[in-house]
Amino acid sequence: MTSLLEKYVSRVEFESYEDFKANFKINIPDNFNFAYDVVDVYAEEQPDKKALIWCDDNGEEKIFTFRDLQYYSNKTANMLKSLGVRKGDNVMLMLKSRYEFWFCILALHRIGATAVPATHMLTKKDVVYRVERAIINTVICAPDEGVLDYVDEAYAEVSSILKNRLVIGLEREGWLGFTDEMEKASEDFERPTGEEATFNDDVLLNYFSSGTTGFPKMVQHSFTYPLAHIITAKYWQNVTDEGLHYTVADSGWAKCVWGKIYGQWIAGSAVFVYDYEKFSADKMLENAIKYGVTTFCAPPTIYRFLIREDLSNYDFSCLKYCVTAGEPLNPEVYEQFYKITGMKLMEGFGQTETVVSVATYPWLEPKPGSMGKPSPEYDIMLLNGEGKPCEAGEEGEICIDTSFGNPPGIFTGYRSDETLTSRVWHDGYYHTGDMAWKDEDGYYWFVGRADDIIKTSGYRVGPFEVESALIEHPAVLECAITGVPDPVRGQVIKATIVLTKDYTAGDELKKELQDHVKKVTAPYKYPRVVEFVPELPKTISGKIRRVEIRDHDKEGQ
Repeated sequence: MTSLLEKYVSRVEFESYEDFKANFKINIPDNFNFAYDVVDVYAEEQPDKKALIWCDDNGEEKIFTFRDLQYYSNKTANMLKSLGVRKGDNVMLMLKSRYEFWFCILALHRIGATAVPATHMLTKKDVVYRVERAIINTVICAPDEGVLDYVDEAYAEVSSILKNRLVIGLEREGWLGFTDEMEKASEDFERPTGEEATFNDDVLLNYFSSGTTGFPKMVQHSFTYPLAHIITAKYWQNVTDEGLHYTVADSGWAKCVWGKIYGQWIAGSAVFVYDYEKFSADKMLENAIKYGVTTFCAPPTIYRFLIREDLSNYDFSCLKYCVTAGEPLNPEVYEQFYKITGMKLMEGFGQTETVVSVATYPWLEPKPGSMGKPSPEYDIMLLNGEGKPCEAGEEGEICIDTSFGNPPGIFTGYRSDETLTSRVWHDGYYHTGDMAWKDEDGYYWFVGRADDIIKTSGYRVGPFEVESALIEHPAVLECAITGVPDPVRGQVIKATIVLTKDYTAGDELKKELQDHVKKVTAPYKYPRVVEFVPELPKTISGKIRRVEIRDHDKEGQ
């Protein structure tokens, strides 16, 4: 039987990265809808094929086949329609890692409504901002009293927009019980036709991207977006048919759809979801091994926790492949993980606005700290300050050439903000705002956000290299590198550091850390200013807000 994957790609197997880059193409049919054209196809042809394995810290587990997901998403779609949700409406999903997220997102795809995934860490102000900006008429929440309180507080201000509030597993005044309402609904849902049908250019997802500067942007993706995650899942994460993939991310982040639904299912792999309340490296390992995870994706921070465990106590025989993204990988973490497990961490780069666009693909030998090479269908260019292509070794902005058409998976623009869209997307290029350089072998190396580059005494210094050097020292738990205005050097390098519990701030430790950086990297990159702090300012998604540190320093001066 022909696999579903074969239907949507030019070829499945490739002999080399060069072959892959030159000959891989995604076949995009008219009016593609992931719920009908992937989930329902499996439900009809392989109804017992596993799609989702879910567990939590209370010992509860659920295993869903594609037939199960068709059944529950049909019922959810009928329930939402009965509440007035129609094609083009925006529905916010604040569901953490609840399995109902998959019922809801597929139901919204069926209706043609736009899913707006959101983290459970939003406050009243965040909820009001999102409801007003995206005109959200329905919100569906996990049973988290704190989240529900914030939504209720927001509702008092936006009740003219927000019509429906649904909660899972609780009875609450003013809220509908999701499960009760869903169970009442019919299990039959016909694919809409005519004006209610979905088209490729319709808006599938709307993500509020928590950038490190300014208010969150609304990143819109079309109904063809899931197909582009074939690149992410099959060829970067290296998922396999009948495998089990685990990406560490709850449903509020774009990383969830990178690793827990689209590309994995098209490639035939089930996805694993561990719904934990508090992160624990040993529990994560225990559950991943218990359920037989075969491929794994997590940010470097998670790997830093994992290598602190006694990994000799775990049986990794099922685990075949590991990748990382979300922040640059410190070579020290790569080496330690490889030494303990024998598996090479394969890095990747992308944004909420894209799918994986640079990666260390299976044919490539990883260079620790390098993102890898450009994805097929993505024409990546490094452009200097004059908009000219960079030479090998020269730092430039990562840009995607769209002059000959948009690659699959790139966003369609920022909702309701043509000014911001045109600021980053002009002259035939989408400007990512991220800086990198390319070596003689064609590997890309992340430097930092364009706004974070430090210019000191004629040198350009990216924060990551200095942060990576500092993080190798046992005293450093977290750090952020920024530039401080200086009348002589233009800027000097500053390190804002959170110490590990066994170390105490002081001049002696400051000198030790400065000397450490001088030994690990070029001496001119050492931080002349060092500040020890209890915590770093971060976005809701955990990204360091270096802009806040810079602004604070300017006020101090």
